[in-house]
Amino acid sequence: MTENEISKILVDVFIKVHTQLGPGLLESVYEMAICYELTKRGINYKKQQGINVYYDDIKLDIGFRADIIVEDKIIVELKSIEHILPVHHKTLLTYLKLTDIKLGLLVNFNVNLVKDGIVRIVNNL
Repeated sequence: MTENEISKILVDVFIKVHTQLGPGLLESVYEMAICYELTKRGINYKKQQGINVYYDDIKLDIGFRADIIVEDKIIVELKSIEHILPVHHKTLLTYLKLTDIKLGLLVNFNVNLVKDGIVRIVNNL
């Protein structure tokens, strides 16, 4: 599957989860529900995946983690906050660059319509 095909599935999953759970819960609740839906659909994912950072060929044990990496092609970063800030965009773009993944989805579940809380971020796609 391509990044665009996977992202369409993910948007459907986000809408289903948001419709059932509503806004304002903890990010971890949405993460578990999304992973459940991905498992039901036979989509491979890794949750809370560590992201390696190297400086001068030295691996730094920093502790960065992507919320969900789907099919090794898309990083999903989940938020349940009042507003997405520019720093959230920059963080996801940095994760994309560090992992050489091309597409990221930043999703804020603390909105009335989850489609309004989804931001696509690309890394040389």
